[in-house]
Amino acid sequence: MHDTPRTPRRQALTTLLGLGLQAAAPTLQAQAQRPVQLRVGSLVPKNSLYHQSLLELGESWRAAQGGNARFTVFTDGSQGGEAEMARRMRIGQLQGALMSVVGLREIEPSVAAMQNMPLLFRNWEEVDHVREKMRATLEARFSERGFVVLGWGDAGWVRFFSRQRAVRPDDFKGMKFFAWGSEPEQQDIMKNLGYTPVPLETADILPAMQTGMIEVVPSTPYFALAGQIFNTAQHMLEINWAPIVGALVVSKKAFDEMTPAGQQALRTAGEKAGVQMRTQARREVDEAVDAMKKRGLNVHKPNPEQMREWDQLAERLYPRIRGTMVPAATFDEVFAHLRAFRASRVR
Repeated sequence: MHDTPRTPRRQALTTLLGLGLQAAAPTLQAQAQRPVQLRVGSLVPKNSLYHQSLLELGESWRAAQGGNARFTVFTDGSQGGEAEMARRMRIGQLQGALMSVVGLREIEPSVAAMQNMPLLFRNWEEVDHVREKMRATLEARFSERGFVVLGWGDAGWVRFFSRQRAVRPDDFKGMKFFAWGSEPEQQDIMKNLGYTPVPLETADILPAMQTGMIEVVPSTPYFALAGQIFNTAQHMLEINWAPIVGALVVSKKAFDEMTPAGQQALRTAGEKAGVQMRTQARREVDEAVDAMKKRGLNVHKPNPEQMREWDQLAERLYPRIRGTMVPAATFDEVFAHLRAFRASRVR
């Protein structure tokens, strides 16, 4: 009896709740049915080994994610340069990207130590050792900045492709170098040492080379072949200047929207893709050089005296790179890992 006065109010509240739930139902249903999208940007050429690895990763992820999951790969820099792709991931236009250190350092600067220290690494064994030593720390730092690293890859050693024959460091002075537009520190260092950088994006390399806007392109043999750079830059200096190191990353926001099965499949496929890219890229370096030589490429190998000049240039570069292109603490850590590794090999 005492509850009778409250009955109309309770009925009204029940009615309002019911209407609210009915109104919310279509929205919740739409969210549940909305497909998860994974759009990945890259500079890699269409149908290249890198592109194929990404497509295989996408199929594995889609099968595990289910629910009409959508996977798209954008090749050939169609989403802009690597700095632009990092920006697009931050605002949600892309969910992932396969990038070299040039783009990765826009997210986490310490990763620059893997690529921006010329003539430091003597072979791939040293590159792999340092990367594995630093991997956990690097991936934790990417996570703190809102990104998940799925796998690490590389694309070969940087060689110098030029329009004219050049063997010594001084031979390149006066020539116009391609330089990444997003690396002003590198451009300043080059200018201070007497070189002429021309900041561009990757898509601009070939037309710039053809018109004479640039005369030298630091590139891996694979990309020089795929991008037809060697047709204009018909001289290659056979020197392992620096490794091109990269990684496949996705935004943590996109990763968190996936099902647990989709997340696990993506991590597994990402690790597999990284191994594939490293293995195939290293094997195809010599194959790419041989293919270009058959089409007119001239290969020049420095003699011991000339190589000493390059080593001396690298020694002059290190103090300039430390604290600018590579954080000082990370720079020192890489040297420490290399010293310990080389000492263990002497025994």
